[in-house]
Amino acid sequence: MKFTKRHFLGLAASTAMAAMPMAALADGWEPKRPIDFTIMAGPGGGADQIARFVQSVVETNDMTNRPLIPTNRGGGSGAEALLHMKDARDADHTLMVTLNSFYTTPIRQEGLGVDIETFTPITMMGVDPFVLWVHKDSGITTFEQYIETVKEMNGEFVMGGTGSGQEDSIVIAFMSGVYDLDIKYIPYDGGGAVAKDLAGQQIMATVNNPAEAKGFYEAGEFVPLLAFSDERLDAYPDVPTMKEKGHDFSYYNQRAIVGAPGMSDEAAAYYREVFGAVYEGADWQNYLTSESLAPLPMDEAQTREYWAIQVENHRDLLGAIAGQS
Repeated sequence: MKFTKRHFLGLAASTAMAAMPMAALADGWEPKRPIDFTIMAGPGGGADQIARFVQSVVETNDMTNRPLIPTNRGGGSGAEALLHMKDARDADHTLMVTLNSFYTTPIRQEGLGVDIETFTPITMMGVDPFVLWVHKDSGITTFEQYIETVKEMNGEFVMGGTGSGQEDSIVIAFMSGVYDLDIKYIPYDGGGAVAKDLAGQQIMATVNNPAEAKGFYEAGEFVPLLAFSDERLDAYPDVPTMKEKGHDFSYYNQRAIVGAPGMSDEAAAYYREVFGAVYEGADWQNYLTSESLAPLPMDEAQTREYWAIQVENHRDLLGAIAGQS
């Protein structure tokens, strides 16, 4: 299966991305109460880190007249967050920080009755690559050693990841399929808990995003073996990509802010202005670099097109993975 970053993003190579969106004027609208800032995953993971970083930038620079209130709702592979948004009592004061479970969970759990097309695009903050990590005490230093070790353990090699049928498990399932690996997979509510358990050697490997593993890597505890990106990451120049191993596959986690269904145009414009300013600011631009995220600005129309493409891409991915089992 060919699944490159360009395919993932669903954009032609010549596409020029728009500047940060301002689809409508806020017309003087301002929040009247604290803003529900739902996080579609558990504490400590990439979405959680980004939400709290963005909150700190907004708060430090007095960018809203009411505070953002971050709340982790990662249960059911993000179903908890999706239902909370779908049934929001006050759409104009309800936002969510997303990852790719924004697409996969409604596909896998049709009974939720969640239609992401009814959600309100706010700001795409960037996309986050995946990296294969092991603990330094494993003695594994190359991807080839990893493959050999997994096969030798004959079904007893244990990996953890965020949720079931979403980002981490998709990457692991792809890798397992092309290399005929038998891996035990343990789902967690968030990437922070995944990284913590690898540090404690409760699991043997992960595909955490760079930001989730960065602290442990800098402390010398984690060893990166493979990047699921189109090109080598600047932060890990010696780490090969899956493409270099002969498989045209890369996978990125979206880091976006969306509004609840039914949000007014004025409220949406207000939040786009706020988070657009965060995106353009030095704090976020430095964060993109330090945490190995790639920028992906787009306007409302492009975002809705992107959502539709991602739903189809993830249907294909989940179908292909199901066919492996």
